[in-house]
Amino acid sequence: MILVDKPYLSDFLKETSKKYNFPIVDTRAARDFGLGADDNLLSEKETISQLRANPNMRIYATSENAIGWIADNFAFSDLPKKTEFFKNKTRFREMMRLMLPNFYFQEVVFEALDSLIINDIPLPFIIKPNVGFFSLGVHKVNTIEDWEATKSAIKAEVAERDESYPDEVLNTTSYIIEEYIEGEEFAFDAYFDEEGAPVILSIFHHLFSSGDDVGDRIYTTSKTIIEENLADFTEWLRQIGKMVEVRNFPVHVEVRRTAKGEIAPIEINPLRFGGWCTTADMTAAAYGFNPYSCYFENKRPNWDDILSTRTGLYYSMIILDNSTGYSNEEIAYFDYDAVLARFKNPLELRKLDHKQFPIFGFLFTETHEDNFAELEWILKADLREFVRI
Repeated sequence: MILVDKPYLSDFLKETSKKYNFPIVDTRAARDFGLGADDNLLSEKETISQLRANPNMRIYATSENAIGWIADNFAFSDLPKKTEFFKNKTRFREMMRLMLPNFYFQEVVFEALDSLIINDIPLPFIIKPNVGFFSLGVHKVNTIEDWEATKSAIKAEVAERDESYPDEVLNTTSYIIEEYIEGEEFAFDAYFDEEGAPVILSIFHHLFSSGDDVGDRIYTTSKTIIEENLADFTEWLRQIGKMVEVRNFPVHVEVRRTAKGEIAPIEINPLRFGGWCTTADMTAAAYGFNPYSCYFENKRPNWDDILSTRTGLYYSMIILDNSTGYSNEEIAYFDYDAVLARFKNPLELRKLDHKQFPIFGFLFTETHEDNFAELEWILKADLREFVRI
């Protein structure tokens, strides 16, 4: 069954629920999305009863905002424990010592940032909230001289933080510092089946505009990206599954892959695929199968057949974040039509209220390799030309 919560619920997932009869739990959050009698809802009481009767029942959450509901209502199961294990970056790093014994990291509380001595910390390093989401609060520190500016930026973020994300999703009371690993970054959706075997449903290459970029502008997938990484990522995730002993469990995974082929984890997000109903919906648009139904019905994509017709094509999820230099309050209008005109084959545009969230929306595109320049342009664009003040 499906737990929905803020910030977003896609039409594709709602249609999937109806088409395949995957019930949506009738929570307050579901009602806030306008779901009702025609939307395949299952009461909270019945949901809890079914999980008690079948501890192996498959659960999917659209958002980590639902973690609190899971902790409150599924305490009799091991689901809250497994969820918290993956969500807490420090606990996850401790477990990963078996696979990366020389990887440097440490946890530091927000109040101790000023007294932190960084001379012994390997540079460059990444600092980010111990419980985080969507590259919020992530900073790269290249030199000791960068540290003061980074601390000031973190303090400003904490002071200005609103309630868009609850503590279960973004918590700035504790940070993790970890060494920066040179390599290419990837994100992929997967699930562990009833035997604990991983099934990968997508692989996206996270593109960056520079070595100091820590943003989330473009995630792209292609025949080559999947073929070059599928076997190694599956085996790596198999090792994770053995250590955690997790089954019937969906995850969204972010890793870096070094030039030598080593795989280093960034994070594993529990009980969901990409946030905001993005990567799974993008996968369906790109490759023609439904990742949600694969998870619930224990199916595996036939990648050989799927990729045979995708030669030379890139499918990209573009996050139209506010990189304009203007505050969200200053911006009166964003010209979506002008953005769409810059792409040869846009697949879907999702508009968002930038005054509520720090992004203008999401754009899904299909790009032929001969036209890759359109992705290079949007990767570096500050989007100022599309806003009105």
